[in-house]
Amino acid sequence: MSNVDATPTTVLFEHPLNEKMRTWLRLEFLLQHIFDSPPLATISNTLPFFRTLSDLLDVLERGEIRTDMLKELERQQQKMRQWEGVPGVDTERVLTVRDELKQCASILMSAPRLGQALREDRLIAAVRQRLSIPGGCCSFDLPSLHIWLHLPQSSRDSQKNEWLVTLLPLHNTLILLLGMVRNSGQFKQQISLNGFFQDNADEGELLRMRIPLEHQLYPQVSGHKTRYAIRFLSLDSEKGVPPNRLSFELACC
Repeated sequence: MSNVDATPTTVLFEHPLNEKMRTWLRLEFLLQHIFDSPPLATISNTLPFFRTLSDLLDVLERGEIRTDMLKELERQQQKMRQWEGVPGVDTERVLTVRDELKQCASILMSAPRLGQALREDRLIAAVRQRLSIPGGCCSFDLPSLHIWLHLPQSSRDSQKNEWLVTLLPLHNTLILLLGMVRNSGQFKQQISLNGFFQDNADEGELLRMRIPLEHQLYPQVSGHKTRYAIRFLSLDSEKGVPPNRLSFELACC
């Protein structure tokens, strides 16, 4: 059987249009790395896990993340109520989504302070204190981590799972809310002229762009929730030039 080239033809870029969405996308990025991390078997794959965990706790210290999420869950529930009974609408699906939102809000509201269990963990705290020091996590600096890495793999797996369980209310809420935001906007074909495009955001929170990979371009977005501009830049800053007319797909969510 011949090999099939799985190289994508387009690249998806996302850009937040407000501070709340910027924080949520960063949290999603960190949580994906944490939940997809391999078993903590060696120092080489354990340190990236703890570093990402530390970054997550730093982000959680900023702003009212739980409050913003609860407000958004309530806002989405109100939207679902407005769709109930509307002719042509799948009422069963609307009720299912509303129940998911309600259950998610209940779990998030009753959960302890986000990240608190991880902040209080002695091993995590010890590693976080040394991460900013170059080479500060070697065995003589962190003997507690050194001995932990020599425990049976099953013990380390169990400990890691306990840490991840404390993040599930945040993780599940984020998946649900970002999924609804992304599904709220439809991709439309657009044309940029000489590497530039601008439009009104109509109170949007997130821009999503599908750009052909063949041109090796990436977007530089400026603006806010009412108006934005996109400049397409070449990966090869010295020789690359964006085409005069670039066809790409854009969704404002």
